[in-house]
Amino acid sequence: MNKKAVVLSSGGLDSTTVIALAIKQGFDVYALSFDYGQRHRCELDAARRVARAMGVRDHVVASIDLRIFGGSALTADIEVPKGRDSDRMSAEIPATYVPARNTIFLSFALGWCEVIGAQDIFIGINAVDYSGYPDCRPEFLEAFERLAALATKAGVAGNLHFRIHAPLMTMTKSEIIQAGIRSGVDYSITHSCYDPSSPEGLACGACDSCVLRLRGFAEAGVADPIKYIRQL
Repeated sequence: MNKKAVVLSSGGLDSTTVIALAIKQGFDVYALSFDYGQRHRCELDAARRVARAMGVRDHVVASIDLRIFGGSALTADIEVPKGRDSDRMSAEIPATYVPARNTIFLSFALGWCEVIGAQDIFIGINAVDYSGYPDCRPEFLEAFERLAALATKAGVAGNLHFRIHAPLMTMTKSEIIQAGIRSGVDYSITHSCYDPSSPEGLACGACDSCVLRLRGFAEAGVADPIKYIRQL
C-alpha cells in the first residue's frame, strides 16, 4: 500500500514539482490548497488542474480569509513589487510576505494528517533563489516538527511521527524545473504570478515570482509554456 502524505499545493511551479516528487517516492498524495483572500486567487484554478492531471488521492481547498488582517501585498491594498533584481529581492522581507502564512498552512496540513493517519507533509519552500521569507528556512521546519509532536494526540501517543519534507529547499529554480520535467510535470497548467491580469489570469512577467520563474526556465534551457502580459 502507498504511504499517505499531505502536500501543500498552490498550483505553482514549486508545489507542483513537489507533488510529482512525492508521488515518485511512493506516497499517496492528499493535496491541500487555500483560498485565503489572495490577490492571485486564479492560482486555485491551477491547483485544481494540477490535482486532476497528477491523479492525487484527494484535493481539499480550505477557506480562510487572511484579508481580515491584511499586512501583505497579496491580501491588502499594497502594491506588488515589480522589476526587482536578485540583490533587492534578498535584501529584505518583501511586501508579498503574508504574516505567518506557512505556519497557518502547515497547521491545517497537520490536522488533516491526524485525521487520515498520515505522518508526512510536503511543502515547496526554497531558500536558494529567494531567501527573503522567514518561514522558508530549515530552522522553521525543524521547529514545526517539534511542535507537531507536542501539539497532537497522535504525536503525544506516539502513533505518528510527523515529518516535514522540503525537497526543493537547496535547489535553484532551474534545478527544480529540470527535476519536474524528469518527473513528467506539465508546467503549462501551473500559475506563479502574484499580480495576474483580470479576468484572463495572465502572468504579469514583472513581479518577483514571475522574474524568478522566467530566469529558472532560461537557465534550464527550456521555454516557459505559460503566457505573460509582458516579460522584463
